[in-house]
Amino acid sequence: MRFPLSLTRAMAAYVMRQKLAGRKRFPLVLMLEPLHACNLRCSGCGRIREYAATRNQRLTVDDCLAAVDQCGAPIVSVCGGEPLIYPQIGELVERLTDRKKHVYLCTNGTLLSERLDQFRPTSRLFINVHLDGMESTHDAIVQRGGVFARAVSGIQAAKAAGFLVYTNTTVYRQTDVHELAVLFQYLAELRVDGFMISPAYGYEAVGRDRRGSEQIFMTRAEIHAKFRQARPLLAAFNLVTSPLYLDFLCGGRELSCAAWANPTYNVRGWKGPCYLITDRHYPRFADLLAETEWDRLASGSDPRCHDCLVHCGFEPAAVLAAEKSLRDVLKMALWQFS
Repeated sequence: MRFPLSLTRAMAAYVMRQKLAGRKRFPLVLMLEPLHACNLRCSGCGRIREYAATRNQRLTVDDCLAAVDQCGAPIVSVCGGEPLIYPQIGELVERLTDRKKHVYLCTNGTLLSERLDQFRPTSRLFINVHLDGMESTHDAIVQRGGVFARAVSGIQAAKAAGFLVYTNTTVYRQTDVHELAVLFQYLAELRVDGFMISPAYGYEAVGRDRRGSEQIFMTRAEIHAKFRQARPLLAAFNLVTSPLYLDFLCGGRELSCAAWANPTYNVRGWKGPCYLITDRHYPRFADLLAETEWDRLASGSDPRCHDCLVHCGFEPAAVLAAEKSLRDVLKMALWQFS
């Protein structure tokens, strides 16, 4: 099984309630950023560059919970920045799971071993460690030696303590897909529960900083070619990237971006229009939902969207598209229970 049954049941029931209520757009995953401070400066990350001016600001736990209640999504992805720097991270995660939310705790893993005692294992908490390659590759991307080793130590400690641990891998132009197969095999031997994978997004802030974006990020055609090469090599592993989204990444199906399904909340408010592009920040989730030109985003007519195939817009689109085809429903069901 790709995910705990509690998550599958909760998501299915939630989507059904939204459909019965006649809602066209509704959130599936809240991207919650309690802070933007980070102990790394990764070469492909636009977040710490975009929010440099507010890097020292933090949301309170009550701010975070108010956003969770406004949004109502069944899943909360706690990210940033590096969330393990957030002083109240243990309290925040506990209060989210007390609200019956499923929580992805997205971390670079460097502080995981020493902060692990702030959490308790539960089927509602997924520790999600970012790794982009084996040791030399990953340490080069994050621009610091020893990061891979510390992340692996954190993974080992978390598994020994009984936590669910997943990894998230971003694919860049320089990524060697054969190395990803080696990485996933190594992580499988550490008993990692599943693997997420997505192409990188070409942040404008990265293009202005040191190496140009053309050296890091791929075009749409290059993404298709890279994932067609990677898919058979990674088929043996417990990928939690859905098969419909993988079809899309390989150029085998079309999807319309559903950015509204993964809204982002941070110290400046509700980030619009999406996790990757910032035009403005809204004070209320309802304002983001009502005032954003979602149809324009879905059409891909915004030039900033041209080469974007990132999971935050298209993984929810894949999940929702599955409902329109019995064949896709069966494909998703077989994948979940395989």
